[in-house]
Amino acid sequence: MSATTVESIATQAAIASLNLYQTYLSPRKGFSCPHRLLHGDASCSTYLKQVLINQDLKTALQLAPQRFQACKVAAQTLRQQSSGGCIVIPCCLPL
Repeated sequence: MSATTVESIATQAAIASLNLYQTYLSPRKGFSCPHRLLHGDASCSTYLKQVLINQDLKTALQLAPQRFQACKVAAQTLRQQSSGGCIVIPCCLPL
């Protein structure tokens, strides 16, 4: 099996995993993506899915930590604005 085929299968698996997350887990977790709430753009899962579709797996893996860090900062900003608690995973996890 060629490296291109393996990467294609891995990319499709990542997209399928994000689809499952968005369909079954995200609606039940009790909070929305802080990055989306603060900036009004795509959620982290939608953003990474678009990177996978429009670019490649390697790029998505490189951009994911940066996006999660930006989401963590957005969560902290929202927390300060509302003075309420925030339990956001993976956005509040230390990177």
